[in-house]
Amino acid sequence: MVTCKDVNNLNLDGMELIAGEKGLSRIVSWVYLVQTRPYDEHMNQGNFALIVVDNVRFDFKEVYKSMDELNDLGISGLGISVVDDKEKIPKKVIKKADELSLPLFYIRWKGASFVDISQSIGNLILETNILNKRTGDYLYNLLFGYDVNDRYVRKISSQFGLDFDKPYRVGIITVDRQYGINLEQDEHIYEYYSDCLNREVMKMKGRPMFMKFLNKFVLLFEAKENKEVEHELEKMLRKLDSSEMFKGVIQSTCILGAPYKDPSKFGQSYQEAKSLIPKKDHLPNPSGKKVLSASSMGIYKYMFRGNDQREILEYCNNKLSKLEEYDHANGTFLQETLLTYYMNGFNSAKTADALFIHRNSLNYRLKKIEELLELEIGDYMEYLDILNCILVKRLMFI
Repeated sequence: MVTCKDVNNLNLDGMELIAGEKGLSRIVSWVYLVQTRPYDEHMNQGNFALIVVDNVRFDFKEVYKSMDELNDLGISGLGISVVDDKEKIPKKVIKKADELSLPLFYIRWKGASFVDISQSIGNLILETNILNKRTGDYLYNLLFGYDVNDRYVRKISSQFGLDFDKPYRVGIITVDRQYGINLEQDEHIYEYYSDCLNREVMKMKGRPMFMKFLNKFVLLFEAKENKEVEHELEKMLRKLDSSEMFKGVIQSTCILGAPYKDPSKFGQSYQEAKSLIPKKDHLPNPSGKKVLSASSMGIYKYMFRGNDQREILEYCNNKLSKLEEYDHANGTFLQETLLTYYMNGFNSAKTADALFIHRNSLNYRLKKIEELLELEIGDYMEYLDILNCILVKRLMFI
Protein backbone atom coordinates (compact mmCIF):
# COMPACT_ATOMS: atom_id res chain seq x y z
CA MET A 1 0.00 0.00 0.00
CA VAL A 2 1.48 3.31 -1.20
CA THR A 3 0.34 6.79 -0.17
CA CYS A 4 1.01 10.28 -1.50
CA LYS A 5 3.42 10.68 1.41
CA ASP A 6 5.47 7.79 0.02
CA VAL A 7 5.40 9.41 -3.42
CA ASN A 8 6.60 12.69 -1.92
CA ASN A 9 9.37 10.85 -0.06
CA LEU A 10 10.74 9.58 -3.37
CA ASN A 11 12.15 13.11 -3.86
CA LEU A 12 11.85 12.79 -7.62
CA ASP A 13 13.83 15.37 -9.59
CA GLY A 14 11.62 18.15 -10.89
CA MET A 15 8.60 17.17 -8.77
CA GLU A 16 7.60 19.29 -5.77
CA LEU A 17 4.65 19.20 -3.36
CA ILE A 18 3.11 22.69 -3.24
CA ALA A 19 -0.29 22.19 -1.53
CA GLY A 20 -2.72 19.71 0.05
CA GLU A 21 -0.36 18.33 2.70
CA LYS A 22 -3.30 17.21 4.86
CA GLY A 23 -4.17 14.62 2.22
CA LEU A 24 -0.79 12.91 2.03
CA SER A 25 -2.25 9.77 3.61
CA ARG A 26 -4.38 9.15 0.49
CA ILE A 27 -3.70 5.76 -1.09
CA VAL A 28 -2.15 5.63 -4.56
CA SER A 29 -3.37 2.70 -6.64
CA TRP A 30 -1.82 3.75 -10.00
CA VAL A 31 -0.85 6.73 -12.17
CA TYR A 32 -3.14 8.06 -14.88
CA LEU A 33 -2.90 10.94 -17.37
CA VAL A 34 -6.04 13.11 -17.37
CA GLN A 35 -7.05 13.96 -20.93
CA THR A 36 -10.74 13.95 -21.78
CA ARG A 37 -14.15 13.96 -20.16
CA PRO A 38 -16.15 12.19 -18.85
CA TYR A 39 -13.51 11.41 -16.23
CA ASP A 40 -15.53 8.68 -14.55
CA GLU A 41 -15.07 6.48 -17.63
CA HIS A 42 -11.32 6.19 -17.13
CA MET A 43 -10.41 7.60 -13.69
CA ASN A 44 -10.73 5.37 -10.62
CA GLN A 45 -10.35 5.77 -6.89
CA GLY A 46 -6.71 6.01 -5.89
CA ASN A 47 -5.44 7.13 -9.30
CA PHE A 48 -2.62 9.66 -9.11
CA ALA A 49 -3.71 12.12 -11.81
CA LEU A 50 -1.31 13.93 -14.15
CA ILE A 51 -2.31 17.01 -16.14
CA VAL A 52 -0.40 18.95 -18.80
CA VAL A 53 -1.38 22.62 -19.05
CA ASP A 54 -0.94 23.25 -22.78
CA ASN A 55 -3.64 25.96 -23.16
CA VAL A 56 -5.21 23.87 -25.91
CA ARG A 57 -6.96 20.99 -24.17
CA PHE A 58 -6.15 22.23 -20.68
CA ASP A 59 -5.65 25.69 -19.28
CA PHE A 60 -5.71 26.63 -15.60
CA LYS A 61 -9.42 27.50 -15.76
CA GLU A 62 -10.06 23.91 -16.88
CA VAL A 63 -7.71 22.58 -14.19
CA TYR A 64 -9.55 24.53 -11.49
CA LYS A 65 -12.94 23.35 -12.78
CA SER A 66 -11.75 19.73 -12.91
CA MET A 67 -10.31 19.56 -9.39
CA ASP A 68 -13.67 19.12 -7.63
CA GLU A 69 -14.79 16.47 -10.11
CA LEU A 70 -11.55 14.52 -9.88
CA ASN A 71 -11.54 14.77 -6.09
CA ASP A 72 -15.13 13.43 -5.96
CA LEU A 73 -13.94 10.43 -7.98
CA GLY A 74 -11.45 9.69 -5.21
CA ILE A 75 -8.14 10.45 -6.89
CA SER A 76 -5.15 10.28 -4.56
CA GLY A 77 -3.11 13.24 -5.80
CA LEU A 78 -2.67 15.63 -8.68
CA GLY A 79 0.51 16.44 -10.61
CA ILE A 80 0.53 19.47 -12.92
CA SER A 81 3.12 20.29 -15.57
CA VAL A 82 3.09 23.45 -17.71
CA VAL A 83 4.42 23.38 -21.28
CA ASP A 84 7.86 25.03 -21.29
CA ASP A 85 7.17 26.20 -17.70
CA LYS A 86 5.56 29.31 -19.25
CA GLU A 87 3.47 30.24 -16.21
CA LYS A 88 3.21 29.55 -12.51
CA ILE A 89 0.40 27.62 -10.90
CA PRO A 90 -2.22 30.23 -9.84
CA LYS A 91 -2.81 30.86 -6.15
CA LYS A 92 -6.49 29.93 -6.46
CA VAL A 93 -5.52 26.44 -7.69
CA ILE A 94 -3.16 26.06 -4.72
CA LYS A 95 -5.88 27.32 -2.37
CA LYS A 96 -8.40 24.88 -3.87
CA ALA A 97 -5.99 21.96 -3.31
CA ASP A 98 -5.59 22.96 0.35
CA GLU A 99 -9.38 23.23 0.76
CA LEU A 100 -9.84 19.74 -0.69
CA SER A 101 -6.81 18.31 1.16
CA LEU A 102 -5.74 17.11 -2.28
CA PRO A 103 -1.96 16.70 -2.59
CA LEU A 104 -0.87 18.97 -5.43
CA PHE A 105 2.54 18.50 -7.07
CA TYR A 106 4.23 20.87 -9.51
CA ILE A 107 6.23 18.98 -12.12
CA ARG A 108 8.77 21.11 -13.98
CA TRP A 109 8.48 20.72 -17.74
CA LYS A 110 12.25 20.54 -18.23
CA GLY A 111 13.02 18.82 -14.94
CA ALA A 112 10.98 15.60 -15.13
CA SER A 113 8.92 13.50 -17.54
CA PHE A 114 5.56 11.87 -16.88
CA VAL A 115 7.06 8.59 -18.06
CA ASP A 116 9.79 8.67 -15.40
CA ILE A 117 7.32 9.68 -12.69
CA SER A 118 4.85 6.95 -13.69
CA GLN A 119 7.62 4.33 -13.69
CA SER A 120 8.96 5.43 -10.30
CA ILE A 121 5.52 5.38 -8.64
CA GLY A 122 4.61 2.12 -10.40
CA ASN A 123 7.82 0.46 -9.17
CA LEU A 124 7.11 1.64 -5.63
CA ILE A 125 3.59 0.14 -5.78
CA LEU A 126 4.93 -3.18 -7.11
CA GLU A 127 7.66 -3.35 -4.47
CA THR A 128 5.10 -2.69 -1.72
CA ASN A 129 2.82 -5.39 -3.12
CA ILE A 130 5.72 -7.84 -3.08
CA LEU A 131 6.41 -6.99 0.57
CA ASN A 132 2.73 -7.49 1.46
CA LYS A 133 2.75 -10.81 -0.39
CA ARG A 134 5.76 -11.90 1.63
CA THR A 135 3.89 -11.21 4.88
CA GLY A 136 0.87 -13.03 3.47
CA ASP A 137 3.00 -16.04 2.54
CA TYR A 138 4.32 -16.32 6.10
CA LEU A 139 0.80 -16.14 7.51
CA TYR A 140 -0.52 -18.62 4.94
CA ASN A 141 2.15 -21.17 5.89
CA LEU A 142 1.48 -20.59 9.57
CA LEU A 143 -2.25 -21.28 9.13
CA PHE A 144 -2.12 -24.03 6.52
CA GLY A 145 1.41 -25.43 6.63
CA TYR A 146 1.78 -29.15 7.20
CA ASP A 147 4.75 -28.75 9.50
CA VAL A 148 4.68 -25.65 11.71
CA ASN A 149 7.89 -26.40 13.60
CA ASP A 150 9.65 -24.39 16.31
CA ARG A 151 12.26 -23.04 13.90
CA TYR A 152 9.61 -21.58 11.60
CA VAL A 153 7.73 -20.05 14.55
CA ARG A 154 10.93 -18.42 15.85
CA LYS A 155 11.61 -17.01 12.40
CA ILE A 156 8.17 -15.39 12.23
CA SER A 157 8.44 -14.15 15.82
CA SER A 158 11.72 -12.37 15.10
CA GLN A 159 10.59 -10.85 11.80
CA PHE A 160 7.16 -9.62 12.91
CA GLY A 161 7.67 -9.04 16.63
CA LEU A 162 5.12 -11.65 17.74
CA ASP A 163 5.24 -13.30 21.16
CA PHE A 164 3.79 -16.78 20.80
CA ASP A 165 3.95 -17.36 24.54
CA LYS A 166 0.63 -15.48 24.51
CA PRO A 167 -2.65 -16.58 22.91
CA TYR A 168 -3.43 -15.50 19.34
CA ARG A 169 -6.62 -15.75 17.34
CA VAL A 170 -7.61 -15.55 13.68
CA GLY A 171 -10.09 -13.08 12.26
CA ILE A 172 -11.67 -13.38 8.80
CA ILE A 173 -13.07 -10.17 7.32
CA THR A 174 -15.85 -10.94 4.84
CA VAL A 175 -17.03 -8.25 2.44
CA ASP A 176 -20.63 -7.90 1.22
CA ARG A 177 -20.84 -5.85 -1.98
CA GLN A 178 -23.63 -4.04 -3.85
CA TYR A 179 -23.04 -4.34 -7.58
CA GLY A 180 -23.91 -1.58 -10.03
CA ILE A 181 -24.13 -1.45 -13.81
CA ASN A 182 -20.39 -0.96 -14.38
CA LEU A 183 -18.72 -4.16 -13.17
CA GLU A 184 -15.24 -2.87 -13.97
CA GLN A 185 -15.87 0.16 -11.76
CA ASP A 186 -17.19 -2.16 -9.03
CA GLU A 187 -13.92 -4.08 -9.10
CA HIS A 188 -11.89 -0.88 -8.85
CA ILE A 189 -13.94 0.18 -5.80
CA TYR A 190 -13.39 -3.23 -4.22
CA GLU A 191 -9.64 -3.12 -4.87
CA TYR A 192 -9.46 0.38 -3.43
CA TYR A 193 -11.41 -0.82 -0.39
CA SER A 194 -8.82 -3.58 -0.01
CA ASP A 195 -6.03 -0.99 -0.07
CA CYS A 196 -7.83 1.16 2.52
CA LEU A 197 -8.43 -1.87 4.72
CA ASN A 198 -4.78 -2.83 4.44
CA ARG A 199 -3.75 0.70 5.45
CA GLU A 200 -6.06 0.74 8.49
CA VAL A 201 -4.87 -2.69 9.65
CA MET A 202 -1.24 -1.60 9.39
CA LYS A 203 -2.04 1.39 11.61
CA MET A 204 -3.59 -0.76 14.37
CA LYS A 205 -1.87 -0.86 17.75
CA GLY A 206 -2.07 -4.64 17.86
CA ARG A 207 -0.10 -4.89 14.58
CA PRO A 208 -1.88 -7.99 13.22
CA MET A 209 -0.41 -10.10 10.45
CA PHE A 210 -2.63 -9.63 7.44
CA MET A 211 -3.30 -11.22 4.06
CA LYS A 212 -5.91 -11.33 1.30
CA PHE A 213 -7.03 -14.90 0.70
CA LEU A 214 -9.88 -16.18 -1.54
CA ASN A 215 -11.70 -12.81 -1.59
CA LYS A 216 -11.46 -12.62 2.18
CA PHE A 217 -9.06 -10.80 4.47
CA VAL A 218 -7.36 -12.82 7.19
CA LEU A 219 -5.73 -11.44 10.33
CA LEU A 220 -3.73 -13.00 13.15
CA PHE A 221 -3.47 -10.99 16.35
CA GLU A 222 -2.81 -11.33 20.06
CA ALA A 223 -5.97 -12.09 22.06
CA LYS A 224 -5.80 -9.79 25.06
CA GLU A 225 -8.15 -10.03 28.04
CA ASN A 226 -9.45 -6.50 27.52
CA LYS A 227 -10.24 -7.32 23.87
CA GLU A 228 -8.32 -4.25 22.77
CA VAL A 229 -7.80 -5.43 19.20
CA GLU A 230 -11.43 -6.57 18.83
CA HIS A 231 -12.66 -3.12 19.90
CA GLU A 232 -10.18 -1.47 17.55
CA LEU A 233 -11.38 -3.66 14.67
CA GLU A 234 -15.01 -2.76 15.43
CA LYS A 235 -14.26 0.98 15.29
CA MET A 236 -12.08 0.65 12.21
CA LEU A 237 -14.65 -1.32 10.16
CA ARG A 238 -17.48 1.00 11.18
CA LYS A 239 -15.49 4.05 10.15
CA LEU A 240 -14.43 2.53 6.83
CA ASP A 241 -17.87 1.21 5.84
CA SER A 242 -19.64 4.46 6.76
CA SER A 243 -17.25 6.66 4.74
CA GLU A 244 -18.76 8.47 1.74
CA MET A 245 -16.66 6.37 -0.60
CA PHE A 246 -18.08 2.98 0.49
CA LYS A 247 -21.37 3.73 2.29
CA GLY A 248 -24.18 1.62 0.84
CA VAL A 249 -21.77 -0.15 -1.52
CA ILE A 250 -19.51 -2.26 0.73
CA GLN A 251 -20.16 -3.67 4.20
CA SER A 252 -17.71 -5.88 6.07
CA THR A 253 -17.83 -8.19 9.06
CA CYS A 254 -14.94 -9.75 10.99
CA ILE A 255 -15.55 -13.32 12.20
CA LEU A 256 -13.23 -14.56 14.96
CA GLY A 257 -11.98 -18.02 15.77
CA ALA A 258 -11.00 -19.08 19.29
CA PRO A 259 -7.62 -17.99 20.77
CA TYR A 260 -4.74 -20.50 21.05
CA LYS A 261 -1.18 -20.39 22.37
CA ASP A 262 0.07 -23.29 20.27
CA PRO A 263 0.90 -21.95 16.75
CA SER A 264 0.03 -25.35 15.27
CA LYS A 265 -3.60 -24.66 16.28
CA PHE A 266 -3.89 -21.27 14.56
CA GLY A 267 -5.22 -23.12 11.51
CA GLN A 268 -7.98 -24.50 13.75
CA SER A 269 -8.86 -20.94 14.77
CA TYR A 270 -9.18 -20.09 11.08
CA GLN A 271 -11.49 -23.05 10.43
CA GLU A 272 -13.68 -22.07 13.41
CA ALA A 273 -14.05 -18.56 12.05
CA LYS A 274 -14.72 -19.88 8.55
CA SER A 275 -17.50 -22.19 9.79
CA LEU A 276 -19.38 -19.19 11.21
CA ILE A 277 -19.36 -17.17 7.98
CA PRO A 278 -22.55 -18.72 6.48
CA LYS A 279 -24.36 -18.19 9.79
CA LYS A 280 -23.40 -14.53 10.36
CA ASP A 281 -26.50 -13.06 8.72
CA HIS A 282 -28.82 -15.30 10.74
CA LEU A 283 -27.49 -14.52 14.21
CA PRO A 284 -29.41 -12.04 16.39
CA ASN A 285 -27.40 -8.83 16.04
CA PRO A 286 -29.66 -5.88 16.92
CA SER A 287 -26.74 -3.48 17.40
CA GLY A 288 -25.18 -4.42 14.05
CA LYS A 289 -21.80 -5.45 15.45
CA LYS A 290 -18.95 -5.67 12.98
CA VAL A 291 -16.91 -8.22 14.96
CA LEU A 292 -18.52 -11.58 15.75
CA SER A 293 -17.22 -14.81 17.28
CA ALA A 294 -18.46 -18.24 18.32
CA SER A 295 -19.64 -16.65 21.56
CA SER A 296 -22.07 -14.58 19.46
CA MET A 297 -24.02 -17.78 18.81
CA GLY A 298 -24.73 -18.19 22.50
CA ILE A 299 -26.57 -21.43 23.23
CA TYR A 300 -27.02 -22.19 19.54
CA LYS A 301 -23.45 -23.38 19.08
CA TYR A 302 -24.10 -26.35 21.38
CA MET A 303 -27.12 -27.51 19.39
CA PHE A 304 -25.20 -28.58 16.30
CA ARG A 305 -22.41 -30.67 17.81
CA GLY A 306 -24.25 -33.94 18.18
CA ASN A 307 -25.26 -36.18 15.30
CA ASP A 308 -28.91 -36.58 16.29
CA GLN A 309 -30.83 -33.35 15.92
CA ARG A 310 -34.27 -34.90 15.37
CA GLU A 311 -35.72 -33.91 18.73
CA ILE A 312 -34.69 -30.28 18.32
CA LEU A 313 -36.05 -30.17 14.78
CA GLU A 314 -39.32 -31.86 15.74
CA TYR A 315 -39.87 -29.38 18.58
CA CYS A 316 -39.18 -26.40 16.29
CA ASN A 317 -41.43 -27.79 13.53
CA ASN A 318 -44.31 -28.20 15.97
CA LYS A 319 -43.88 -24.67 17.28
CA LEU A 320 -43.66 -23.06 13.85
CA SER A 321 -46.00 -25.21 11.76
CA LYS A 322 -48.97 -22.80 11.83
CA LEU A 323 -46.79 -19.81 10.94
CA GLU A 324 -45.04 -21.71 8.15
CA GLU A 325 -48.31 -22.99 6.69
CA TYR A 326 -49.87 -19.53 6.78
CA ASP A 327 -46.83 -17.87 5.18
CA HIS A 328 -46.70 -20.53 2.47
CA ALA A 329 -50.43 -20.33 1.69
CA ASN A 330 -50.70 -16.55 1.71
CA GLY A 331 -47.26 -15.38 0.59
CA THR A 332 -46.75 -13.51 3.87
CA PHE A 333 -43.68 -13.05 6.05
CA LEU A 334 -44.87 -13.58 9.61
CA GLN A 335 -41.66 -15.29 10.76
CA GLU A 336 -39.55 -12.48 9.30
CA THR A 337 -41.84 -10.00 11.06
CA LEU A 338 -41.17 -11.64 14.44
CA LEU A 339 -37.41 -11.54 13.90
CA THR A 340 -37.43 -7.93 12.68
CA TYR A 341 -39.64 -6.83 15.59
CA TYR A 342 -37.07 -8.30 17.99
CA MET A 343 -34.05 -6.90 16.09
CA ASN A 344 -35.57 -3.41 16.32
CA GLY A 345 -36.09 -3.57 20.09
CA PHE A 346 -39.88 -4.16 19.85
CA ASN A 347 -40.21 -0.65 18.38
CA SER A 348 -43.18 -0.62 16.00
CA ALA A 349 -42.08 2.43 14.00
CA LYS A 350 -38.55 1.12 13.39
CA THR A 351 -39.87 -2.37 12.56
CA ALA A 352 -42.36 -1.02 10.03
CA ASP A 353 -39.61 1.01 8.37
CA ALA A 354 -37.27 -1.99 8.26
CA LEU A 355 -40.01 -4.12 6.64
CA PHE A 356 -41.11 -1.29 4.30
CA ILE A 357 -44.72 -1.52 5.48
CA HIS A 358 -47.19 0.80 7.23
CA ARG A 359 -47.50 0.56 11.01
CA ASN A 360 -51.12 -0.56 10.59
CA SER A 361 -49.90 -3.46 8.44
CA LEU A 362 -47.38 -4.37 11.13
CA ASN A 363 -50.07 -4.33 13.84
CA TYR A 364 -52.24 -6.58 11.65
CA ARG A 365 -49.36 -9.04 11.25
CA LEU A 366 -48.66 -9.12 14.99
CA LYS A 367 -52.33 -9.76 15.77
CA LYS A 368 -52.43 -12.54 13.16
CA ILE A 369 -49.36 -14.12 14.81
CA GLU A 370 -51.05 -13.96 18.23
CA GLU A 371 -54.16 -15.54 16.73
CA LEU A 372 -52.32 -18.37 14.97
CA LEU A 373 -50.03 -19.24 17.89
CA GLU A 374 -52.58 -18.49 20.61
CA LEU A 375 -50.15 -16.33 22.56
CA GLU A 376 -49.65 -12.69 23.50
CA ILE A 377 -46.74 -10.82 21.91
CA GLY A 378 -46.08 -9.26 25.32
CA ASP A 379 -45.37 -12.71 26.80
CA TYR A 380 -41.61 -12.53 26.32
CA MET A 381 -40.93 -16.11 27.42
CA GLU A 382 -43.21 -17.45 24.70
CA TYR A 383 -41.88 -14.91 22.21
CA LEU A 384 -38.29 -15.93 22.96
CA ASP A 385 -39.17 -19.60 22.50
CA ILE A 386 -40.68 -18.94 19.07
CA LEU A 387 -37.72 -16.75 18.13
CA ASN A 388 -35.27 -19.48 19.15
CA CYS A 389 -37.12 -22.02 17.03
CA ILE A 390 -36.90 -19.79 13.96
CA LEU A 391 -33.17 -19.20 14.45
CA VAL A 392 -32.37 -22.84 15.23
CA LYS A 393 -34.07 -24.03 12.05
CA ARG A 394 -32.29 -21.45 9.95
CA LEU A 395 -28.90 -22.24 11.45
CA MET A 396 -29.42 -25.99 11.13
CA PHE A 397 -29.99 -25.82 7.39
CA ILE A 398 -27.11 -23.50 6.44
